[in-house]
Amino acid sequence: MPPAGPQGPYGPPGAYPHQPPRRRSGAGTSLIIGAVLLVLVLMVGGGAVAFRTLFPGGAGTTSAEGIGTVRHFTDLSADHVDEGETVEYDVYPPAGGPHYPVWQDCGIYEEPLRSEYVVHSQEHGAVWITYGPELSETDVQILHGYHSPGDYLVISPAEDLPAPVVASAWGSQIHLEDPADPRLAEYLTEYVRGENTPEPGAACSGGRSDTGAADAGTAGVDASEFTG
Repeated sequence: MPPAGPQGPYGPPGAYPHQPPRRRSGAGTSLIIGAVLLVLVLMVGGGAVAFRTLFPGGAGTTSAEGIGTVRHFTDLSADHVDEGETVEYDVYPPAGGPHYPVWQDCGIYEEPLRSEYVVHSQEHGAVWITYGPELSETDVQILHGYHSPGDYLVISPAEDLPAPVVASAWGSQIHLEDPADPRLAEYLTEYVRGENTPEPGAACSGGRSDTGAADAGTAGVDASEFTG
């Protein structure tokens, strides 16, 4: 069950409020190797183009697979569908679209979630962070470290993801290889309760805290109460 806590805005722009510390082990070695590679590239005349290839995390650059690229989606339906109905989303994990009348409570989950509930949470401003089974427990804990009670974040495992870590808000999505990638914090800063939120101010608690199939219930709350 996700943690409970007060809800509120995140305050002024900047680093994500609950960004976990970045890994330190091996950082010095990586910098040394990177510097050596850069020198070698410059010696053979690769110049700035090669620099962007070696360091895809630089501003405005991405890898060939689009890792770190924020994808945007428009004209997303916000219609409600009956619980139990399966929505065929064009994007996986979904980044908006038709959804159940009940939203998934924001929080950390240890089991996969039903997309149709979480999309309703996205409509309220939540970002859904999903991660694949290949992530180590240490990496999973890094993702969990982004969440604090009251945050508009849903964090859960998922199968068949297009990248080890995928963060999805209403109308946008980013794929990442590493949960410690600083671009995740940048994405959260911009898109958690961001300007594209269809229903700003709507709750991300008091909905559904169960996992699994739609027939698992709605945490004792009548679905007819949910009109957001």
